[in-house]
Amino acid sequence: MSDQSIPIPDPVVFVPANQRPTLLFVLLHDDAASPDQLEGLKKALLAAFPQAALALMYGPLATAPSRHHWFDQDGLNEYNYVQRVEAALPRFIAYVQWVQKQLSLGGEATALAGFGQGATLALEATLTQPDLAGRVLAFSGCYASLPAVAPAATTLHFLHGANDPVVPKSVMQNVHAHLSDLGGDATLDIASSVGHDLHTALVDQAIHRLKTCVPMRSWKEAMSTLKEKSCDPDDGIDTQAPLGTTLH
Repeated sequence: MSDQSIPIPDPVVFVPANQRPTLLFVLLHDDAASPDQLEGLKKALLAAFPQAALALMYGPLATAPSRHHWFDQDGLNEYNYVQRVEAALPRFIAYVQWVQKQLSLGGEATALAGFGQGATLALEATLTQPDLAGRVLAFSGCYASLPAVAPAATTLHFLHGANDPVVPKSVMQNVHAHLSDLGGDATLDIASSVGHDLHTALVDQAIHRLKTCVPMRSWKEAMSTLKEKSCDPDDGIDTQAPLGTTLH
């Protein structure tokens, strides 16, 4: 049960010192954690994209000062999981939209990056609010339930450990294949010998994806007469299920 006497800190926001930001990253920690969990990812993103603003959110429920939750974990099961995730979305979406307004940035310039349940929140948010973000970096996390449609305006990058005991890699391979069948724009990178961990190999691959992967919608708009296959650069990493592996 959450402890309402524990104050929830305001989000921590970083903005470029001498220029208006042209990108926005919103980072979401896993369950029973805090933004401290995302320190390595934060540093990597700010180093790779110095023109970006970055916001670190705290889950709105807490059971200890460093144990924050996006939704109530008491009695959580397969029957109420989706409902609880959905109940957490309006507050999160409203905050992202507020930051976008303050920075004069739209969804196409926004990327949501989540780990574990934070990834679930980010993925579900782009289904509920399709124009919220142009990219999602989903580390070791999945949808609350298999989506019936793929997000039309969002490129999804799934980054997963081969030995993840929380969300098995086979689940992610099935989700990736399902999104492909729906016409979605998604990549899947699986790091060998990695469990449920925000591993540096996955962080590095996320940066690579952000810098090199042209969204499918951009190809369709700019090169509609060409049969280009987006998001599959010949980078030595096989991203097709079931063999996707990040070498490290």
